[in-house]
Amino acid sequence: MAQHSAIDQMCTFFAVIHDPRRQHPTTLHTLETILTITILATICGAQNWVEIAHWGQAKAAWLAEFLDLPQGIPSHDTFGRVFAVLDPESLQQAFVRWMNALADLSQEIVALDGKTIRRSLDRADGKGPIHVVNAWASAHELVLAQFKVDAKTNEITALPEWLRMLNLAGAVVTIDAMGCQVEIARQIQAQGADYVLS
Repeated sequence: MAQHSAIDQMCTFFAVIHDPRRQHPTTLHTLETILTITILATICGAQNWVEIAHWGQAKAAWLAEFLDLPQGIPSHDTFGRVFAVLDPESLQQAFVRWMNALADLSQEIVALDGKTIRRSLDRADGKGPIHVVNAWASAHELVLAQFKVDAKTNEITALPEWLRMLNLAGAVVTIDAMGCQVEIARQIQAQGADYVLS
């Protein structure tokens, strides 16, 4: 029963995401069902749509206890199609709000660190490799948020916006040399946190 209330609580954070699909008799699965199965399967280690669908099929009886599944588990193609049309920004914001609610960040070290994803360079389209910044809550061992930037040099302009999304009250924020800016330090303090800037 505690699991069900935790899942219900999780669903409230994602309920604000607009379902871009046309509501049609052929729409067999609710957005809540698709998001919930995807999140739970990913937490359990699923890494692609096929694995998410397989996990859902293996856990169908348990999922039916709290999800409306009249048509069963969505296919891997359905998961892929739905996520292809979702607004990634609203999905990211819902995820960050959920993580903020899960983790009490007082006395927590929140590390912001940028990384370039290995083998993400697509020479065909002329774009550079994918660069992401993670917000990592070290004591909870939890990724609070992950943000993609267009280029490593754009990290500094995006940091203030990302910091605003996080509830940092009582935390200690660490950022590498890229974030050593007076305005960023002021913002961290204004949000009720301390900072360590290298």
